[in-house]
Amino acid sequence: MATPQRILLAGVSGAGKSTLARRIAERGYPYTEIDGLYHGEGWTRRESFADDVRSLAAEPRWVAEWQYSEVRQLLAERADLIVWLDLPTPIVMARVVRRTMRRARTREELWNGNVEPGLVHAVTNDEGIIRWAWKTRAKYRALVPRAGVPTVRLRTQREIEAWLLTLA
Repeated sequence: MATPQRILLAGVSGAGKSTLARRIAERGYPYTEIDGLYHGEGWTRRESFADDVRSLAAEPRWVAEWQYSEVRQLLAERADLIVWLDLPTPIVMARVVRRTMRRARTREELWNGNVEPGLVHAVTNDEGIIRWAWKTRAKYRALVPRAGVPTVRLRTQREIEAWLLTLA
Protein backbone atom coordinates (compact mmCIF):
# COMPACT_ATOMS: atom_id res chain seq x y z
CA MET A 1 0.00 0.00 0.00
CA ALA A 2 1.20 3.49 -0.82
CA THR A 3 1.74 5.88 2.06
CA PRO A 4 -1.71 7.04 3.16
CA GLN A 5 -2.38 10.76 2.87
CA ARG A 6 -5.66 10.93 4.79
CA ILE A 7 -5.76 8.91 8.01
CA LEU A 8 -8.71 8.34 10.31
CA LEU A 9 -8.26 7.10 13.86
CA ALA A 10 -11.10 4.96 15.21
CA GLY A 11 -11.63 3.75 18.73
CA VAL A 12 -13.55 4.28 21.93
CA SER A 13 -12.94 7.34 24.10
CA GLY A 14 -9.67 6.81 25.95
CA ALA A 15 -8.13 4.48 23.35
CA GLY A 16 -5.49 7.05 22.45
CA LYS A 17 -6.79 8.51 19.19
CA SER A 18 -5.78 12.11 19.87
CA THR A 19 -2.42 11.08 21.30
CA LEU A 20 -1.66 8.97 18.23
CA ALA A 21 -2.92 11.75 15.93
CA ARG A 22 -0.43 14.18 17.48
CA ARG A 23 2.37 11.66 16.94
CA ILE A 24 1.32 11.20 13.31
CA ALA A 25 1.23 14.99 12.93
CA GLU A 26 4.92 15.04 13.90
CA ARG A 27 5.47 13.15 10.62
CA GLY A 28 3.99 15.98 8.56
CA TYR A 29 0.26 15.29 8.63
CA PRO A 30 -1.95 18.26 9.48
CA TYR A 31 -4.04 17.25 12.49
CA THR A 32 -7.55 18.52 13.14
CA GLU A 33 -9.16 17.46 16.39
CA ILE A 34 -12.76 16.65 15.47
CA ASP A 35 -13.96 17.47 19.00
CA GLY A 36 -12.65 21.01 18.49
CA LEU A 37 -14.80 21.36 15.38
CA TYR A 38 -17.87 19.90 17.10
CA HIS A 39 -17.93 21.51 20.56
CA GLY A 40 -18.87 25.15 20.83
CA GLU A 41 -19.11 27.23 23.96
CA GLY A 42 -21.03 25.49 26.73
CA TRP A 43 -20.57 22.07 25.13
CA THR A 44 -23.02 22.91 22.35
CA ARG A 45 -22.70 21.66 18.76
CA ARG A 46 -21.17 24.32 16.54
CA GLU A 47 -23.43 25.24 13.62
CA SER A 48 -20.47 25.13 11.24
CA PHE A 49 -19.45 21.60 12.30
CA ALA A 50 -20.47 19.69 9.16
CA ASP A 51 -19.11 22.42 6.86
CA ASP A 52 -15.83 22.49 8.78
CA VAL A 53 -15.52 18.70 8.45
CA ARG A 54 -16.28 18.94 4.71
CA SER A 55 -13.46 21.47 4.36
CA LEU A 56 -11.11 19.21 6.29
CA ALA A 57 -12.04 16.16 4.22
CA ALA A 58 -11.37 18.05 0.98
CA GLU A 59 -7.75 18.67 1.95
CA PRO A 60 -5.13 16.44 0.31
CA ARG A 61 -3.42 15.32 3.54
CA TRP A 62 -4.68 15.03 7.12
CA VAL A 63 -5.16 12.97 10.23
CA ALA A 64 -8.35 13.14 12.32
CA GLU A 65 -10.49 11.07 14.65
CA TRP A 66 -13.38 9.08 13.16
CA GLN A 67 -16.29 10.07 15.33
CA TYR A 68 -19.68 11.77 15.21
CA SER A 69 -22.13 9.78 13.14
CA GLU A 70 -23.28 12.79 11.13
CA VAL A 71 -19.84 13.11 9.45
CA ARG A 72 -18.44 9.60 9.76
CA GLN A 73 -19.36 8.60 6.17
CA LEU A 74 -18.04 11.85 4.72
CA LEU A 75 -14.67 11.27 6.38
CA ALA A 76 -14.57 7.60 5.37
CA GLU A 77 -15.23 8.48 1.72
CA ARG A 78 -12.07 10.62 1.66
CA ALA A 79 -9.82 8.52 3.91
CA ASP A 80 -7.03 6.32 2.61
CA LEU A 81 -6.71 4.39 5.86
CA ILE A 82 -8.46 3.80 9.15
CA VAL A 83 -6.22 3.03 12.10
CA TRP A 84 -8.45 1.23 14.58
CA LEU A 85 -7.24 1.38 18.17
CA ASP A 86 -8.91 -1.68 19.66
CA LEU A 87 -7.12 -1.92 22.99
CA PRO A 88 -8.42 -4.07 25.87
CA THR A 89 -11.27 -2.52 27.84
CA PRO A 90 -9.36 -2.41 31.19
CA ILE A 91 -6.55 -0.37 29.58
CA VAL A 92 -8.95 2.03 27.88
CA MET A 93 -11.06 2.52 30.98
CA ALA A 94 -7.99 3.16 33.15
CA ARG A 95 -6.79 5.75 30.63
CA VAL A 96 -10.11 7.55 30.39
CA VAL A 97 -10.45 7.67 34.20
CA ARG A 98 -6.90 9.03 34.65
CA ARG A 99 -7.39 11.59 31.88
CA THR A 100 -10.75 12.72 33.28
CA MET A 101 -9.31 13.12 36.78
CA ARG A 102 -6.32 15.09 35.48
CA ARG A 103 -8.44 17.37 33.33
CA ALA A 104 -10.94 18.00 36.13
CA ARG A 105 -8.16 18.74 38.63
CA THR A 106 -6.24 21.12 36.35
CA ARG A 107 -9.34 22.70 34.78
CA GLU A 108 -7.64 22.17 31.42
CA GLU A 109 -9.47 23.96 28.61
CA LEU A 110 -10.50 21.40 26.03
CA TRP A 111 -12.36 23.07 23.16
CA ASN A 112 -13.73 26.56 22.79
CA GLY A 113 -13.67 27.43 26.48
CA ASN A 114 -15.03 24.11 27.75
CA VAL A 115 -13.49 22.29 30.70
CA GLU A 116 -14.00 18.76 31.98
CA PRO A 117 -17.20 18.77 34.10
CA GLY A 118 -15.65 16.45 36.69
CA LEU A 119 -15.53 12.85 37.79
CA VAL A 120 -19.09 12.65 39.15
CA HIS A 121 -20.49 13.93 35.84
CA ALA A 122 -18.19 11.59 33.92
CA VAL A 123 -19.61 8.56 35.71
CA THR A 124 -23.26 9.44 36.36
CA ASN A 125 -24.35 11.54 33.37
CA ASP A 126 -25.41 9.69 30.19
CA GLU A 127 -23.05 11.96 28.23
CA GLY A 128 -20.28 11.74 30.84
CA ILE A 129 -17.04 10.58 29.22
CA ILE A 130 -16.36 7.57 31.45
CA ARG A 131 -19.92 6.33 31.17
CA TRP A 132 -19.83 7.04 27.41
CA ALA A 133 -16.59 5.06 27.00
CA TRP A 134 -18.14 2.11 28.83
CA LYS A 135 -21.40 2.19 26.84
CA THR A 136 -19.71 2.53 23.45
CA ARG A 137 -16.68 0.29 23.99
CA ALA A 138 -17.75 -2.26 21.39
CA LYS A 139 -19.35 -0.05 18.72
CA TYR A 140 -16.32 0.06 16.43
CA ARG A 141 -16.42 -3.71 16.01
CA ALA A 142 -19.54 -3.13 13.90
CA LEU A 143 -18.61 0.21 12.33
CA VAL A 144 -15.05 -0.26 11.11
CA PRO A 145 -15.53 -3.39 8.99
CA ARG A 146 -18.45 -1.72 7.17
CA ALA A 147 -16.54 1.49 6.43
CA GLY A 148 -15.10 0.22 3.15
CA VAL A 149 -11.70 1.75 3.92
CA PRO A 150 -8.41 -0.14 4.26
CA THR A 151 -7.93 -0.69 7.97
CA VAL A 152 -5.10 -1.42 10.36
CA ARG A 153 -6.37 -2.85 13.65
CA LEU A 154 -4.01 -2.26 16.56
CA ARG A 155 -4.70 -4.08 19.85
CA THR A 156 -1.67 -3.23 21.98
CA GLN A 157 0.66 -0.31 22.60
CA ARG A 158 3.45 -2.41 21.09
CA GLU A 159 1.45 -2.78 17.86
CA ILE A 160 0.83 0.99 17.82
CA GLU A 161 4.55 1.69 18.16
CA ALA A 162 5.42 -0.83 15.43
CA TRP A 163 2.83 0.65 13.06
CA LEU A 164 4.13 4.18 13.64
CA LEU A 165 7.54 3.00 12.45
CA THR A 166 6.01 2.02 9.12
CA LEU A 167 4.62 5.50 8.48
CA ALA A 168 6.96 7.47 6.23
